[in-house]
Amino acid sequence: MDETAVIWTLVLSGVLVGIINTLAGGGAVISMTLFMALGLPIGVANGTNRIAVVLQNFTSSVAFLRKRMLNVKSGIKLSIPAVVGNIVGSIAAMRISETIFTVCMTVVMSLVLIYMITDQEHKHVHIHGGRELDVRWWHYLWFLLLGFYGGYIYIGLGYVLLAVTIWSMKLDIITANVVKCFIIFVATPFSLAIFMINGQVDYVYGLWHGLGNVIGALLASHFALVLGAKFVRYFTLSILVVCFADIIGLISLHDWLHSLLTMF
Repeated sequence: MDETAVIWTLVLSGVLVGIINTLAGGGAVISMTLFMALGLPIGVANGTNRIAVVLQNFTSSVAFLRKRMLNVKSGIKLSIPAVVGNIVGSIAAMRISETIFTVCMTVVMSLVLIYMITDQEHKHVHIHGGRELDVRWWHYLWFLLLGFYGGYIYIGLGYVLLAVTIWSMKLDIITANVVKCFIIFVATPFSLAIFMINGQVDYVYGLWHGLGNVIGALLASHFALVLGAKFVRYFTLSILVVCFADIIGLISLHDWLHSLLTMF
């Protein structure tokens, strides 16, 4: 596969990942699979993915802020414990094994999928817009743990953030997505720095893929408001089912991507 084909693959897949992550979550499964199919070790793929994550969530947060959907004060309150957890999780991730990675992902995906399917309270919530959120003490504990998970693995973090904010803060899925994007944007640079210090980042792959993520995030932040909460919820469930099927072995995104790469 020549260099031009690799760049186009990274950018176009980045657009898809940016859309998926902004509206739902789980796009990092595609990013990680692609990076490893291109020859990066799991640790380097995990670190390289953080470049696109930062760029995509910065873009989404700015777009949501301009549309007055983001309350920065509430976002910062929740981001502080997430940053602490993210740093600790990233340090622990320096010795991550593929087995632990897979087990954690399977458990997380299973719990979130069950929650998203069985939750009925979403039918009775209203879009909060950019209003300040009611942040309680237990939310700080939740986001400390979520920050650790994000620093350690990251894949599936978007789904867990959505589940926690919808369940514990009674948010609609659009506002939950806004909060999710901002927290990930604030927390992820710290974990990225740790991966960079340890030499586990491929900057070329990360930046080209990040460019596609930015484009996807711009498109998705617009679609989220135009298409409404119902569309975003079903989109989220659809992507979650695909990611879960990949994790438990019903399908193989790695094989699909590898087949596509060999076509060039």
